[in-house]
Amino acid sequence: MKLEVWNDALDLFSHVSRLLNQLDRVDLKLKSQIMDAAQSISANIAEGYCRRSINEYLYFLNVSLGSIGELITRMIGLRVVANIPDKSFESFDELHYKVENKLIALIKSLQSKRKEGTWEMEIKEPSARYNTK
Repeated sequence: MKLEVWNDALDLFSHVSRLLNQLDRVDLKLKSQIMDAAQSISANIAEGYCRRSINEYLYFLNVSLGSIGELITRMIGLRVVANIPDKSFESFDELHYKVENKLIALIKSLQSKRKEGTWEMEIKEPSARYNTK
């Protein structure tokens, strides 16, 4: 929950949800596809992280990058047909751009670690005691 790009992706999902709720005449299927793409970004970041393998992590980060591409494409299309106000679209696009760039930076960083062999697969978080009663 400390990963900035994951938190920003959740903010993007929330922003998209609020924006879609303000629009009256949007096809339910299109709304659903947009929400799925927006939610997929943070979900794939989390899934990749939890896999603990650098190759799988990079795979899921690239899936997230694909989802952000799908999201911007659908939002541009929605802007054309539903006349999203310029200010609303610009605030979405700023957040989209922020998430996309952080995602690309994370991918590049992990690719470098993989190449250099400095990726650590060990979980660094403190051990928790589990009550087995």
